[in-house]
Amino acid sequence: MAQKFASLKARRTAGNVATYIFLAIVSIVWITPFIFLVLQSLRIEGTGPVGYIFPKSIGLDNYIYLFSPETGFLQWYFNTFIIALVVCILQTVMQFMMSYALSRFRFALRKPLMNIMLVIGMFPGFLTMIILYTVLTTLKLTGDSAVPGLILVYVASSGMGYYVSKGFLDTLPKSLDEAALVDGATRMQIFYKVIIPLCKPIIIYTILTSFMGPWGDFVFAKIIVGDSQTGMNVAMGLQSWLGTQISSHFTHFCAGGVIVAIPVMILFMFLQKYYVEGVTGGAVKG
Repeated sequence: MAQKFASLKARRTAGNVATYIFLAIVSIVWITPFIFLVLQSLRIEGTGPVGYIFPKSIGLDNYIYLFSPETGFLQWYFNTFIIALVVCILQTVMQFMMSYALSRFRFALRKPLMNIMLVIGMFPGFLTMIILYTVLTTLKLTGDSAVPGLILVYVASSGMGYYVSKGFLDTLPKSLDEAALVDGATRMQIFYKVIIPLCKPIIIYTILTSFMGPWGDFVFAKIIVGDSQTGMNVAMGLQSWLGTQISSHFTHFCAGGVIVAIPVMILFMFLQKYYVEGVTGGAVKG
């Protein structure tokens, strides 16, 4: 028996070692491009691409250049931040309210409405780009005025992303609402004082996804903004350095990539603790 347990323990140990080795290799492969990006952003012996990874001399010259007035980087960054922030707030509110209504209330045409939104959501977004460009051009929300136009488009279909949030809300017992109603709470009080505190993880998930979407968008922004320097977001601005200007702007592009990643990293690090919260544990006593 002891020999059997020793053999089982050895197999388990070997399995764990193999798993850790595999995860270590995957982690190295995953993090290598980011290390390369940071190292190249600190290289100051030349601004073009080179055939080696570790710079011969390092400094903050590339970052200083980014924030100089002639680059336009600050304008690109400001446009992107405003778009992502406004979209994040509006999309989270609209999506959660839609999810709450579909999860908690039963009304006529509820299921047909959900099915219609589900079918429409299956079509790729790029199919609507031409008509959206035409509409925004008519409203004069392209080019230099592309920022409000992009916000309008990103927020317009927010309610159709209800699937994940509704699925989460469906796991919350309706007895919570009934108990609050018996205690004299209104529907609005139930929503703010009972439902929202229990939904932190899904709200955080919605905030992160709604922020990162417009933050890194390039294709749709390129169509709406065109060649306007004033309306560019940071993805368009940095991409313009990878064309004919790559020989003089490669390290500046790397520095810009690092700066762009910082807000998302901070947002995720600040909010990740809510992912592991026990949302409904102990909320209803049997």
